[in-house]
Amino acid sequence: MTNQPAQLFTAIDSLLAAVDNGTVLPVPAERVRLREAAGLTEAAVAQALGVRVPSITAWEAGRAEPKGERLEAYRRLLEGLAHRYPPDVPAGLQDAAAPSTFTAPSGLAEAPTLAPDPAPETAAAPGNAQITAGPLPAVPTARPVSTTRTSTSGRPGTRKAAAADASAGGADPRFENGPLAVIDVEDGQVLAYCTGGLVLDVPAKSVPSLVDWTLAEAKIGQPKLSGPGKDADPLLVLTEAALKLYGLPAALTDEERLAGRLPEGHKVIKQLVRAEWKLTKRGFGPWARIYRPAQGSERACVQLCIPSWNALDTRHWGEAGQLPPAELARVLGLYASRVMTPRGSTAVTGLELMTALHPPTRASEPDADGTRYSERNPGSLGKEPVDPAPCEAPDGHPLLKNLPRFHMRGPAEKLFEEAYDWARPMTDDECMRRHLVGVDVNMAFAAGANGLPVGLGAPTHVTNPAFDPKLPGSWLVDLSHVDLSHVKAGKEWVDLEGSLLPSPFTPQGERPEGPAWYATPTVAYAVELGYEVQPLEAWLRYENGRYLDGWYNRLRDAYLATMAELGVAVDLAPADFLRAMDGYKGRDPELAIVLSAIKATVKGGLGKLRERPRGEGWRPGEPWRALARPTWRPDIRAAVISRTRINLHRKIVKHAAFTGQYPVAILSDCVVYAAGGPSPLNFLPYREGKPLPGGFKLGVNPGLVKHEGTQSVLWGEEVRERFNAPDLNLARYIKDGTVTDADDGE
Repeated sequence: MTNQPAQLFTAIDSLLAAVDNGTVLPVPAERVRLREAAGLTEAAVAQALGVRVPSITAWEAGRAEPKGERLEAYRRLLEGLAHRYPPDVPAGLQDAAAPSTFTAPSGLAEAPTLAPDPAPETAAAPGNAQITAGPLPAVPTARPVSTTRTSTSGRPGTRKAAAADASAGGADPRFENGPLAVIDVEDGQVLAYCTGGLVLDVPAKSVPSLVDWTLAEAKIGQPKLSGPGKDADPLLVLTEAALKLYGLPAALTDEERLAGRLPEGHKVIKQLVRAEWKLTKRGFGPWARIYRPAQGSERACVQLCIPSWNALDTRHWGEAGQLPPAELARVLGLYASRVMTPRGSTAVTGLELMTALHPPTRASEPDADGTRYSERNPGSLGKEPVDPAPCEAPDGHPLLKNLPRFHMRGPAEKLFEEAYDWARPMTDDECMRRHLVGVDVNMAFAAGANGLPVGLGAPTHVTNPAFDPKLPGSWLVDLSHVDLSHVKAGKEWVDLEGSLLPSPFTPQGERPEGPAWYATPTVAYAVELGYEVQPLEAWLRYENGRYLDGWYNRLRDAYLATMAELGVAVDLAPADFLRAMDGYKGRDPELAIVLSAIKATVKGGLGKLRERPRGEGWRPGEPWRALARPTWRPDIRAAVISRTRINLHRKIVKHAAFTGQYPVAILSDCVVYAAGGPSPLNFLPYREGKPLPGGFKLGVNPGLVKHEGTQSVLWGEEVRERFNAPDLNLARYIKDGTVTDADDGE
């Protein structure tokens, strides 16, 4: 019995450890109460912790959290204050109020709902997002975007995630202040707003000295994402006030904007030259890179992002460029921690992420003399670009320079794997229904990349090959005999209304008329539907691998983690999911910006795999800059799009076979059905909460679907009549119903 108190204390300590891992702080309001109860100013606390006053303001507003040693010190301060200044308690209980150890202050009892606790998920579970399944989490309240860096607006529901994402550098002491900083000037003082609410004084008064300070003192950057890779260079985001201080224009002239850079004779560029700094071939533009040649493995490079020069495209970054410095640091910092430090546009970053996860080279094993050499990293695309097959080359490629000048290549000469743009007139039965309901596949192209074998090297030409569904490549084959009125759906043959279905083999949904070039997933689907194929020739890639798996996993995790913070968790019941999605972007507009950028990274990165010439004085038949990249791979892009389109068609066939319902329009990853009610639940065949196997399933995971929009059948008929187009693609307008004259003929 003498050990019973010790056992009890041990049990209690275990319980405390289970709910507090040493990083939990009181809620923001309690932090303010404790400081004010002690009569301490923000400046006094800031001085003691070695940070600026805006950092304390951000911590007390819940807009950011301290990290590392500052987190421990700040927690220690709050522990001591909580011991001395307990919260108000009812009369007669004062003697019991003072805690002997740090207890949860009263504010913690009112703590907002946090992101769900970690839990394993199904096959689509993220590797590091750790999103929980279960009931719908409490929806966070709307968080206004602050207009000053001392705003005290709270951010319910995201305190835990904010602390976890405070620094993409994690525990790496080289990058303890995070991956980036927003440089601003206030009252003549240059400030660096870092992730996690930290604000640093910047002594630099010129761009060269700013670069020196960043590399020598700022401790900004991001660790490499792969073993043989490279650490991310620090990113500095310059506000208009910073541009003025450093002698840079607030906006580019029309001529400079078209050129994408400042003229070589600009005074700041001359300053950099005198300081022996260099610029990349793209010059001093919205995403400038300033460097010195590497000395061994040591890099000396800083990247600039200039929002007022349109570095942050509003199509993908919304109003991020207009945010105050601290808010912009939060948005870009979250993106950096979940995806990577931006390297340019979202498209550029999407492509760079592929390389960061699969660096082209690695150090070899030491030879007999102990010397290591650079060798190709297995599973990567290598250092050297490879030519595409002629059928994969876009018009104007050097491989096609001997074609007649105005020759138009048909499907038997050119691989044409693109997303759907298909529609048909509605049947009489569909016109009798009241609603048109659109569902949209989440992260469709990312899901199409998951688990997809793609070529890693150059193609090999083969004549009359036997088709191999596991072999990436391009196949010339006649699929015109595939009859959609009689196909296999799984193991069973089913009869369908083939005229109401798009062909899975063409983007416009038209039935092919003869031999055409297709990527492997398209031909494999013809076999899956129950039909034999006999390729005439092929360009095959015997060296292949699942190059995009890591890329998919990281972007999936980023997407799911951000959706969870916005109140949309995985594995919600269908009705709960629809409810969670209602207005989810308004719960935290800054997180909505991060989400938009993540989605754009997927599509843009895949698009960059077949980048066309832009403003380079290019002529057909001549090479263009992008062709020099190992990641210029139109075959990989074609394979992902092929698989994405096939995945969608497979769901459509399953749905039609089970329900007798057919789509009236498809645009990329959005499908529109006529339904008796306004909700997807009015036409999706759920039974006891379970979806049709292989069909459409509501949910947040990539590959599942969400509600895109609902309009009336009458609206659809009126729109088509207005433009005299019975097969106008209504999926293009289903989201909000807005149709303008400019849309005619798209």
